[in-house]
Amino acid sequence: MATLAHHLSLLSKPSPPSQLKNLFFTIPRTRFNPQSKPTRFKCLASQSGFFTKLGRLIKEKAKSDVEKVFSGFSKTRDNLAVIDELLLYWNLSETDRVLDELEEALLVSDFGPRITIQIVERLREDILAGKLKSGSEIKDALKKSVLDLLEKKGNKTELQLGFRKPAVIMIVGVNGGGKTTSLDKYGPDKEVGEVSGGKLWGGLSCRFYLEAWGGKLAYRLKNEGAKILMAAGDTFRAAASDQLEIWAERTGCEIVVADKEKAKASLVISQAVKKGKEQEFDVVLCDTSGRLHTNYSLMEELIACKKAVGKIVRGAPNEILLVLDGTTGLNMLPQAREFNEVVGITGFILTKLDGSARGGCVVSVVDELGIPVKFVGVGEGVEDLQPFDAEAFVNAIFS
Repeated sequence: MATLAHHLSLLSKPSPPSQLKNLFFTIPRTRFNPQSKPTRFKCLASQSGFFTKLGRLIKEKAKSDVEKVFSGFSKTRDNLAVIDELLLYWNLSETDRVLDELEEALLVSDFGPRITIQIVERLREDILAGKLKSGSEIKDALKKSVLDLLEKKGNKTELQLGFRKPAVIMIVGVNGGGKTTSLDKYGPDKEVGEVSGGKLWGGLSCRFYLEAWGGKLAYRLKNEGAKILMAAGDTFRAAASDQLEIWAERTGCEIVVADKEKAKASLVISQAVKKGKEQEFDVVLCDTSGRLHTNYSLMEELIACKKAVGKIVRGAPNEILLVLDGTTGLNMLPQAREFNEVVGITGFILTKLDGSARGGCVVSVVDELGIPVKFVGVGEGVEDLQPFDAEAFVNAIFS
């Protein structure tokens, strides 16, 4: 352990005061800690409302950012715009032709064969039964079918952070599979503010992998008043810790990194969780290195990380979020299945959806695995990691 402590360093920045002063609990001095001052961030096991409220605040933020989600799915919406044209002058005699073309539009947008057939056949039955008598009624029924599926199979879209502090979130995914926010094109000497939209974070000419999405999630949690500790568990790439440190600095979070190259990820992450527990952090965000889902030894390492965390905080990790590339469409499903079998995925972060016309994959992955989408990436900016809201999504693609 002495060697481990030598190879780990804690880099910290003072956290800015939260704007949500009334959200958190204040615990008075006790005989176990007579010198302690009241703090907004302490939370006893019985005070599980802290994490419940945190999850709800993030969820409500999704409803207020509908415009971002709407613009983020513009390409998928354009793909599905043909549905409006088909239904505009719909009549009963053309039912088969219209439904065939509607089926094709759904398949092109990567809804998947099973879901598409299920939706189209249900519409056909309702039309022939006289339940749907106009194009607008058919479109409403189409939207309701998609929404019902998302809410039935992937309804737990809020972060489930339990009731013990710290809550632990692991971020996992494949190598470079849609987890990148490219900084190459901006050059090494740019500073934040020189690129419009807040897309550039820090002065490195590099590509952000899982670190980018962990950093964006830290930013969102931090903004809701949580005290965040980040763990640089990607010990394979030399630049990974540097990249995550930039995110920690920009978001005002603390971070645990390994000074020694090729250190075991499980040791770095376990040390971070210990720090989080000792220093009463609210959430520990654990970055892991990208890995191919077909590489057995690397997938085994994720199991080691998960077990190491569980030994320190019972029931942790609370969330294991898999980052998937939205541009790969249905090709993401084998990755998702493999990661889920190995470590038990609790939610998805689907990225690059702003640059893809295959937004139907959101529905496909939920339907196939019954795992909810927690966040969607709809841009390169730090605020473009949006909490997933099923209703806003359906309205965005079928507007």
